[in-house]
Amino acid sequence: MSRMGGRERADRDGRAETDPPERDTRPPTLAVVVSLAAAAVGTLAVIVAAPLGGAVAGLSIVGLAVGSLAGSDRVLSWAAAASVAGIALAAAFGAGPEPLLVAGVALALAWDVADHGLSVGRQVGREARTRRNVAVHAGTTLLTGALSAGVVYGSFVAASGGQPIAALALLLFGGVVLVSAFR
Repeated sequence: MSRMGGRERADRDGRAETDPPERDTRPPTLAVVVSLAAAAVGTLAVIVAAPLGGAVAGLSIVGLAVGSLAGSDRVLSWAAAASVAGIALAAAFGAGPEPLLVAGVALALAWDVADHGLSVGRQVGREARTRRNVAVHAGTTLLTGALSAGVVYGSFVAASGGQPIAALALLLFGGVVLVSAFR
């Protein structure tokens, strides 16, 4: 047996045999790319609505990149918090519902795909064939988010006839439905 820390051993004939290399547990590249692209779309939508909110939401791009590459659920959670804070700040400055809904869906998609990528990386590794899995997960999340945003926007339009409290309540209810749909 060699002094290579157990990585190399002798087989029956005395030849050196090496252990298989350790699995790379980082998230698949596609998951990282989709997550960052969705975060960029969401951040751009918030910037259009309110530049200051967009600057705060832009921190989510950095957080998603760092969290994905470091494999940290905590950093991904902080990135999600930054995106929510950016959207809330844009809403506080009077941004319209359309860019905020687009931003909400895009940033939720970014976080969900990044989180899914971490899980896939831990379970099967980065080198496994995961393109279809990541694509189906992202597509399903996007479809769910788009349908939820459509319901929220429809409720907003129906209730905005001079009743801002009812519209706010429906938007908040729709936001809760949107978040729960992703889990």
